[in-house]
Amino acid sequence: MGHKEHHIRAAKESPQRIPCAVITISDTRTPSDDTSGGLIRSTLSQAGHDVVRYEIVRDEPAQIVALVRDMAASGCKLIITNGGTGIARRDNTFEAIDSLLERRLPGFGELFRMLSYAEIGAAAMLSRATAGLIGGTFIFCLPGSTAAVRLALERLIMPELAHLIWETLRQ
Repeated sequence: MGHKEHHIRAAKESPQRIPCAVITISDTRTPSDDTSGGLIRSTLSQAGHDVVRYEIVRDEPAQIVALVRDMAASGCKLIITNGGTGIARRDNTFEAIDSLLERRLPGFGELFRMLSYAEIGAAAMLSRATAGLIGGTFIFCLPGSTAAVRLALERLIMPELAHLIWETLRQ
């Protein structure tokens, strides 16, 4: 079955509404100024998905790991994080999430950095955006920048979401 056939079949057979969670990883953001988290929530909701959890957590690995595990165990099929994927001393998201991944999607980070390069140039290499599976839950770790979140959602995640979910359901 080719790529187009997969998309057609996935669109027919995947649940139209999936339970999703959004985590903003920041030492300074609040719900009132979390534009990236807001963009993720509104994009998922507008696509018909249920955002069942939204949390802001400090960039502390133990807190991130505990929250992600809890969200995955509670039935979320998609978790999208934003923040903490750079190389600053407090950017611990990559290490925290990478330790949980059972299956990695290296193509996500590669494509994200390639698309980012077209927009911001060589600074794109500083991003450690990543994605993978924790059991039957997809997790995408995005930078905190609202422009980066928009890029990842519009160009990578949303166009493939039904296909991704379909692949996990047919196993």
